[in-house]
Amino acid sequence: MIIVATKDITTEQIDHIRERVEAIGLRTHVSRGESRTIIGCIGDEARLAHLPLLSIPGIDSVHPVMRPYKLAARDFAADRTSTVRVGNRTFGGTVCPVAAGPCSVEGGGMMAETGRAVAGAGASLLRGGAFKPRTSPYSFDGLKEDGLRILAEVREQTGLPIVTEVLDPRDAELVAGYADMLQVGARNMQNFALLREVGQLQRPVLLKRGMSATLKDFLLAAEYIMSRGNMQVVLCERGIRTFGGEMRNTFDLAAIPWLKMETHLPVIADPSHAGGRRDLVAPLSFAALAAGADGLIVEVHPDPASALSDGDQSLTFGEFADLMGGLGVFAEAAGRTL
Repeated sequence: MIIVATKDITTEQIDHIRERVEAIGLRTHVSRGESRTIIGCIGDEARLAHLPLLSIPGIDSVHPVMRPYKLAARDFAADRTSTVRVGNRTFGGTVCPVAAGPCSVEGGGMMAETGRAVAGAGASLLRGGAFKPRTSPYSFDGLKEDGLRILAEVREQTGLPIVTEVLDPRDAELVAGYADMLQVGARNMQNFALLREVGQLQRPVLLKRGMSATLKDFLLAAEYIMSRGNMQVVLCERGIRTFGGEMRNTFDLAAIPWLKMETHLPVIADPSHAGGRRDLVAPLSFAALAAGADGLIVEVHPDPASALSDGDQSLTFGEFADLMGGLGVFAEAAGRTL
């Protein structure tokens, strides 16, 4: 249920409305926009049937939210869209941030070199995995806290906020102590214990769509995070598994505009995992921005041939610079800038 406030509502009236709703066992969330203020009511809406909402001063109208994902629904935001700030960068505004870096943090030297290169080419954030989920238990699975320290050092050198993945609820606070943004990867999209844990941390979350997840599943995963109080969620379309074997995944391009119509959350794309080949990264990036994506996350490595993970889909520094040079036209066509 959302309560639409009158244009002249006072802070005291908002507090009174929230007290009345919370007194019957629901939670509330206030969203203020340029032209309206709404109060979202989360919980058993049947309890509101006995509360004379329209007679309470400051309430203009009351509307049910029919979707199962209440907090993520587009109607829940006063301006129909939300922004998420990561360091001094913003997802969901007129600028499309690009996060770039290797799949795995392999050492201090390579991360410093990568950080300088992607910053110089125009990247907004630095990505890199300190904890890596690997299909094989024998594959390199990250440098753990040493990798987090390296990322923090490169942030100091370049000024780029860092986004890195968290795999285990037990590590969430540790990762949040270093990272500007926590990534929940495709394999963990329905790790509900992890979603609840990052929902309790006041760190922006980059939530990737599961490889077999429907869009409803995806938004309900975001709802798990938001229901714990963390509204700073950015959705990431990274391709899904289908019957085709020519590419690593099938890039669900239509998901981007659908999500933009269905939710107020920012939506970005991961063209590296979507195609699984470096020669597909640029065209998929162009398509994503044209479809309305709020940003990109791209894998870049100083020597992809020697990368410990995802070398086939990682761009070289020169290829990344070329990509950034070509993105501007597509961003401009979508009414954005880089």
